[in-house]
Amino acid sequence: MNKTIYSSVEEYIKAFPVPTQMRLNDLKNLICELVPEAKEKISYQMPTFSLNGVFLYFGAYAKHIGFYPGVKTIEYFRAELSDFKTFKGTVQFRLNQLLPIELITRMILFRVYENQ
Repeated sequence: MNKTIYSSVEEYIKAFPVPTQMRLNDLKNLICELVPEAKEKISYQMPTFSLNGVFLYFGAYAKHIGFYPGVKTIEYFRAELSDFKTFKGTVQFRLNQLLPIELITRMILFRVYENQ
């Protein structure tokens, strides 16, 4: 089985269908707007952002976008994430629904604060 190796976040995003690309770009742009000093890279073959160490990842799948802000963030926002599938340090946002930008914004800022 051939696994694609991505060299940049842009390359990763361009590998998906246009509707998924739009969601991924919305997420990437939000992170860059909120945390302009964050460094982006590919790690574990998905977009990764670091500031004083890695603070989050995201990735696209067939039916959802996985957002990986870490265990403490998921626990802190547990009640607000009740409409989404969550796992230990992950939340899934379905591709057939709008991204909850206000909630994601607060999760990003919480994660940055936690990572200081």
